[in-house]
Amino acid sequence: MVTAGNFIDTKETNTETENGVKTESTTEVKTEAAPTVTPAATETETSSAKMVEMGTMTASWYGPGFHGRTTANGEVYDQMALTAAHKELPFGTMLLVTNPRNGRSAFVRINDRGPYINGRDLDLSQGTATALKMIKRGVIEVKVEEVILPIKFSPSLSSR
Repeated sequence: MVTAGNFIDTKETNTETENGVKTESTTEVKTEAAPTVTPAATETETSSAKMVEMGTMTASWYGPGFHGRTTANGEVYDQMALTAAHKELPFGTMLLVTNPRNGRSAFVRINDRGPYINGRDLDLSQGTATALKMIKRGVIEVKVEEVILPIKFSPSLSSR
């Protein structure tokens, strides 16, 4: 069996009879399987993410009244997950949101629509608001950068 990273060197001997005379031929087969992607290689690829400045946005947070309900993209809302709602950004968009008052940042994924209050641009999950230490303030200005990954995001990679 060929496994990634192994080098195989086999010799195959064929014996044929031709008019009662034995002839032998030997063939060497050398195969190298493609190397597997290690977690370190994946981290290197994802660490070269492109960051696109989006400026500042007014952010609020939501959670308790919506926990367990279905979000606009169809998933169940987890108030402690690092997610956010935006009126127009595509679902799955990754953002780096920074609280300029204390320098705390969090990576969030857009999974819902909102906020529906004039003057607000982002509705952050309670988990994100906790990470940014903005729970008491409720509404703050945040610095926002879009994170563009060089590879398609896969949940299986995030668990490593």
